[in-house]
Amino acid sequence: MTAMKAAHYPCSPAPAPSARRAATALLLGCALALAGCGGPQQVRTAPPPQRGGSGEVPQDPAAANAILMRALSLVGTPYRYGGNTPESGFDCSGLVNYVYRDMLDLRLPRTSRELAAMQGPKIAQARLVPADLVFFGSGGEVSHVGIYVGEGRFVHAPSTGGTVRLDRLDGPWWRDHYTGAKRVLH
Repeated sequence: MTAMKAAHYPCSPAPAPSARRAATALLLGCALALAGCGGPQQVRTAPPPQRGGSGEVPQDPAAANAILMRALSLVGTPYRYGGNTPESGFDCSGLVNYVYRDMLDLRLPRTSRELAAMQGPKIAQARLVPADLVFFGSGGEVSHVGIYVGEGRFVHAPSTGGTVRLDRLDGPWWRDHYTGAKRVLH
């Protein structure tokens, strides 16, 4: 039996220059990992749960994966203030509400402030796991929310004229305006 080179594995997509292509590559990689990369004779196993910065895993990995796949599939959808569907576009809390309602039939508060104030454990940034909500603002006021996807990245609908996109928590604006996180899936 000969060893295969890493280039033969379609489960490791190359980095893409745009957020949309990066999200598409991530979705494809995850879909291939879930489906298995070999032929029908290969024994297929589920990928290990994605871990947060502290090595923690979501309490319900299947629900977290559903949230991530749906959120990432919406990358590129236009921003629209008050929007809450793929057809109408999204604002930040509309995106969060749509994803959780669509995948888990979970009804969440509508605004980023209401989401930040809802009951549930607050999570330190070092303990984030996929599907946690991340909040941003200034002067003690929350004004923005996104869905953490792992590896320091989150999906959100940022602003008028933009689209749903994937950003890094350590980006200059996001790092300086990070206000906390909440775990919805307990």
